Amino acid sequence: MITLPVQNASGQQVGTYEFDTSELAASVNRQLLHDVVVMYEANRRVGTARTKSRGEVAGSTKKLYRQKGTGRARMGPKRTPVRRGGGHAFRKLPKDWGYRLPKKAVRLATRMAVLSKFLDQQVTILDELSVAEPKTKTIAQLLKALGLEETSCLITVEQHDRNVYKSARNIPTLQVSPASDLNAYDVLRQKQLVLTKAALDRLRAKAAPAEAAE
Repeated sequence: MITLPVQNASGQQVGTYEFDTSELAASVNRQLLHDVVVMYEANRRVGTARTKSRGEVAGSTKKLYRQKGTGRARMGPKRTPVRRGGGHAFRKLPKDWGYRLPKKAVRLATRMAVLSKFLDQQVTILDELSVAEPKTKTIAQLLKALGLEETSCLITVEQHDRNVYKSARNIPTLQVSPASDLNAYDVLRQKQLVLTKAALDRLRAKAAPAEAAE
């Protein structure tokens, strides 16, 4: 059981939030987190490298000159891989590096990633987060009030908020995600996890049936 301070947009403590971390996961499995992060990185690879073979390079297939009687070494067409401008002997083709781990493993890894943030004391709880209109200054002032202006952060809200997203997208070290879209890669990629009370409630509610099934 842990107790965390709840802060408002001005950085002042307005209450506390207490819950049992075992609701998220029993422990943190570093190997599972590693496997899931590698999966996300592999799925992010574009894999669009492509070069031309000798059959795709423009040019005639005729030999440059006759094979015998010239006194020179024999030579094939201009598209041969040994000549400049010729095709590649072992051409590169687009490749899909993506793969998927079991859904239960990926979901468990997400809860473990969130748990690791609580264990490392890298979580900030907000009572609420609302932005009247898209304005970067509003989110920048929030981060400054929380003392996180120089720290990479992941702000997690209960559900998608267009104004919050647009206000945060111009800050390079900040990412915004609704609670339903959290994944282990995004959680571990940012140093500080900023959660609203509603988002944390939703994470706990979502984890409860998952633990019951396991």
